[in-house]
Amino acid sequence: MTQLTTVDATFLNAETGTTHAHIAGLGIVDATSCPGGRLTVPAVAELVRGRAHLAARPLRQRLVQVPFGLDRPYWEDDPDFDPMHHIFEVGLPAPGTDRQLADTVARLHEQPLDRSRPLWEMVLIQGLVGGRTAVYVKVHHAAIDGVMAAETLAALLDLSPEPRDLPADETAPVRAPGTAEMLGSGLLRAALHPVRSAVSVARTAPYFADIPGVAAIPGVGMLSAAVQGALRRPAAPRAPRMSAPPTPFNEPIGRRRAVACGELPLDEIKQIRRGLGGSVNDVVMALCATALRKWLDKRGDLPDRPLVAAVPVSLRRSGAAAEPGNQVSIMTTPLATHVPDPADRYTAVRRDMDTAKRRFVGSSGSWVRDMSGLLPAPIAGAATRFALQAAPSLSLRPLNLMISNVPGPQFPLYLCGARVLGYYPISVVTDVTGGLNITVFSYDGKVDVGIVACRDLVPDPSEIVDHLVDALDELKDLSREALAED
Repeated sequence: MTQLTTVDATFLNAETGTTHAHIAGLGIVDATSCPGGRLTVPAVAELVRGRAHLAARPLRQRLVQVPFGLDRPYWEDDPDFDPMHHIFEVGLPAPGTDRQLADTVARLHEQPLDRSRPLWEMVLIQGLVGGRTAVYVKVHHAAIDGVMAAETLAALLDLSPEPRDLPADETAPVRAPGTAEMLGSGLLRAALHPVRSAVSVARTAPYFADIPGVAAIPGVGMLSAAVQGALRRPAAPRAPRMSAPPTPFNEPIGRRRAVACGELPLDEIKQIRRGLGGSVNDVVMALCATALRKWLDKRGDLPDRPLVAAVPVSLRRSGAAAEPGNQVSIMTTPLATHVPDPADRYTAVRRDMDTAKRRFVGSSGSWVRDMSGLLPAPIAGAATRFALQAAPSLSLRPLNLMISNVPGPQFPLYLCGARVLGYYPISVVTDVTGGLNITVFSYDGKVDVGIVACRDLVPDPSEIVDHLVDALDELKDLSREALAED
């Protein structure tokens, strides 16, 4: 049996009328090699049915609630699991443009998942120009993190149009404990919670300056440094006192979403890295800084200090994808949108990312787990939702946006014989993390960009994609100049 971790439960608890905690991906496939030249719901359902046992949890496990909400829910295999309940099909009206696709995906992303079933769904979107088919896959973040998502994709995809040989399903069904056992465990955990909470606070105190929003409180940096000194821990690089400035995408979010997708050549990003130094992730962050600077400046809303970006980081150890629960944390960093010179901006991004990484390594990133478990389960849900809904009215703005860079395979993959041409991640927006999320996924020589935003705040995020392309050209010029000087 598997119980949700405190981080898993937080993703469940965070859902409100305007916030849904599912993550998604949009795959574009060439279905001409499928029977009849079309990817069909029955074919995909049969694929899922035969491979669900190879994938991570979300494909066939459902939630089981503890009576009275006394404890965190459990996972169990759905005895009525049928992929046909999770896979649907829609068609785009002619001409089937990418803009029509983005609007359709945005509407799909606005809808919550049915918690009575395994927390995922897939929609085949037919009629895309060029004979392509889009595959939108949505999974609740309570059930999966980035590494587990990669494991799930690996289970469903093949390295060639021909499906590979698969081991038989010999796994025993997972069942949740009985009501009496769940209540007994819940009462025991409730009795021990004050002790566990105190331990979590003590463990987190040295790293208060790394927690979004907390770092902006006067004296927090000195307190963290003092605690680290008292514990005789190595001093971490000094954290900048970050305060997220106001932007158009840091207002209360609504129910509607806007989505945009794009792609950048991975070789050109690596060329910039060679010319200017740093990592691929540094280049991605610098591209985002430039694109956001242009978008904000165009509207007269460019702050005179850096934005504050949250960067998700996996805590999952190599080869430990089977560890239960989300193994994820957040690293925060200034984003130098306020720096006018492109070369200076890139230098600032590299410096700030290096500082953030070194601080994150020193803290191990465990503060997300510790903070998510501070409140007992019976009140954690209501408290989390209250905090999310109260943040805008209290003008609490710990972050401006989230930016994530997910490395993927650099070779083609196939779904039911159809080659996957691109895969665009579509993530989460909240009042606390901002109404804009930029996630990139490197695949088969490209960096696929997925942007999701609150439509009320950022009606057309494709403009940011255009600015990313311009920013790439700008950095390419800088890189060529740097290489020429060498």
